[in-house]
Order: sequence, then structure tokens, then C-alpha cells
Amino acid sequence: MKSVLRLATVDPDERSRNSLKTMLLGVDTVWLEAECSRYEFFMDVVRQTQPDIALVNIDTNHARAIQLVGEVSRAVTNCAVLVVSSSTEGSLILQAMRNGAREFLNMPLLLDDFIAALDRIRVSMGGSSGEGAGRIGKIISVAGVSGGVGSTALVVNAAASLAQDPGNSPVIIDLDLTLGDADVWLDIIPEYTIRDVADNISRLDYGLLKRSLTRHDCGAYLLPRPVDLETGDAMKPDDLRRILALLKATFSHLIIDVSKSFGKLDLAAMEVSDKVLLVTQLDLSCLRNVVRITQFLDNFPAIKEKVEIVVNRMGLEDADISLTKALETIGRSVFWQLPNDYATMVGARNNGAPLCQFAPKARLTRSINDMVRQLSSGEPGPKKDDEAPKRKSGLFGLFAGRGN
Repeated sequence: MKSVLRLATVDPDERSRNSLKTMLLGVDTVWLEAECSRYEFFMDVVRQTQPDIALVNIDTNHARAIQLVGEVSRAVTNCAVLVVSSSTEGSLILQAMRNGAREFLNMPLLLDDFIAALDRIRVSMGGSSGEGAGRIGKIISVAGVSGGVGSTALVVNAAASLAQDPGNSPVIIDLDLTLGDADVWLDIIPEYTIRDVADNISRLDYGLLKRSLTRHDCGAYLLPRPVDLETGDAMKPDDLRRILALLKATFSHLIIDVSKSFGKLDLAAMEVSDKVLLVTQLDLSCLRNVVRITQFLDNFPAIKEKVEIVVNRMGLEDADISLTKALETIGRSVFWQLPNDYATMVGARNNGAPLCQFAPKARLTRSINDMVRQLSSGEPGPKKDDEAPKRKSGLFGLFAGRGN
């Protein structure tokens, strides 16, 4: 997880000062080093405590507070000044920024806005607080194009692979709220689920969110689907975005197992993802769905450029379709090919252990590890069969010339 930022704040208004303190109690990546109720004393506080962030509420006296912003910015150059105010006046915001404020946030202070500002400050610090820009959490959504293609298996084992690096802290989010089974793959009986988080969204903080996660001994965390089958919406897309924003601010990777309904929640998750992996196999039904799903996702500008195809169970003996013919059909490249090792995968599931623990030397395990490294590096996937010919019409044409 990210290291802690030390914060000092000044606010003559006791009510808003206490409100900020209450919010900070739930943010375990920030430590309230000092608080001050008088503008004239704050410079001494900053010099003595040398915080990473100086948070200044300028509402009590705009002129004096703006002057203070400049004093802190000049005197303590390694301290980022964050200004908060109930005013939205453009000239006031401009004055604060000209005097050295890194961020200007409106009151009442929203947790999401505060977390986003902290992330930007971390990046601007270039890692001076122990984390650089490269440590901002990555989000990867994984979707199966049909039932049983191995999308949940990939989610669980990709997260477990990431967790083998002690510098990573991956979280699995099971977004198949009806039939998700990531908890089965990890042999976990969770105490809390994503339903508990959604029910408490109005008071959500880091403490509550962390208590809702279950940690597997491989090092990966799980936020599972609700225990009971439910009708109606379990949560709103905005609630999901808030949950993901909080998790992203604390954990290195979020691996989301989206449902096959491609509903509002699934699309919201994909929109904020860095990558969207579509898992398929080389059969007629799956390839038909690849075409349908990619055409559907092309309608969403925030998603379409992130989509990558992962072919699972390559080398399956009874496969009717070659990769070359499949590429002709889907008309796009394949990011990764996972070898067929059904027996090993079933053994891992039945034992409630990810592949990195159950069969660390298996070819499939090594392939998932390589894929995870590729995703983490942000570089393009392998080029071996990556160049897809132009798509040919007619899925049944796949069987023409079969056996050649």
C-alpha cells in the first residue's frame, strides 16, 4: 500500500476543522500531524512539523489566508499547499494558485475529491513521500464472452500472481452480483460483501472499506458478490465508481470480474479501467460473441481503445477452429494466448488455491505470470500471431477447408 502523507491544517472555524478531522480518521494514507486554529500561528507549526501537505481553509479571512498560502509555499518548498473554501469565485481561486497552492477544493469537502487531489500531489512530488506516479493503482476488467471460458479463473490467478511481488497489493472485485464465484476459487467464506459496502456508501471511508475485504494467504484481497440472490439494483454506477476510486488510491491493482450482462455497473467499471480483457476460446459460439461484444463496446469511447482479446485453452485437442481462421473472423489482434491445462486448473479450484501456490511451475502458471508482467509494464502484447487479417464475413466460413 501507499506510504502515509503527513498533513498539517489551519482553520479558525471549529466546526469545519472537526469535520475535516473526522474525515481524515478514515483515510489511512494520511496522518494529521498538526492542526491550528489561527492563521498567524500556522507558519510556526509548519516549520516545526515539516508536513508533506499544508491544508488551508481560507474562508475566515480570504486576504490573510491567501497571504499565508504564499508564505508557506516560499518558506517550505517541499510542502504542498492544498486550499479549501466554500467560495467558487474565480478570482479567489486564481489568487490562491498564483500564491503557490497546488490544489483548490470546494467545501463541504468530498472524500473522492480529496483523495483525487492527494493522488495528484503524490505524482507532483515525484515519489518524495515514498510513492511515485507509477504506484497509482491500475484497474483491469476481465469479461468472459460466454459461460465457462475461464474469466474468473484468470481474474483470481492474475491477482494471485501480482501478489507474489511484495510491492503489490491486488484486490479482486467480484462484479457478477448474481452468480459470481471468486470466493469459491479461493476457498473463502467472507464476513462482508460488496452489498455491505453499497449499503454504507454515505459513510464510506478507508477503514470501512478495508474491513469489508477478505485477504487470502496468497496476498490478494477479495471484495465478493452478495451472499443472497437479489432483485433490483444492488448499487448505482456512481457508488461503484466511488468504491473503485477509494480502492485505487490505496491498492496497487484492482482486478474486476465483470458479469456477462454488460449492464450499467459493468460498463462503469470498464470506463475507469486501464485495460479490458475479453476472454474467449476458439469455438464458434465464443467467436461470434467476441464480434458482437467488441462491436457493442466500440460505441463507448472510454472503453473501446482499452479492449484486448485473451484466448484461453490454446492447444485444446478437439478445437475446430485455428487461430488464423479465428483472427480472420474477429478482425482484430490477440493480446495473449493461455495454454490448455484443464486438469491443473480444476485441481487448483478444487483445492481453493491459486495456481502460483498449487502448481507454480506449470506452463499455464508461467503464462499467466508473463501476461501479468506484460500488463503491468504497459507495453504491447506479443506479436507472434498478433497481426490480424481483415475480418471476413460469415462465421460458418470458419469450417471451410477444415483439416487443411
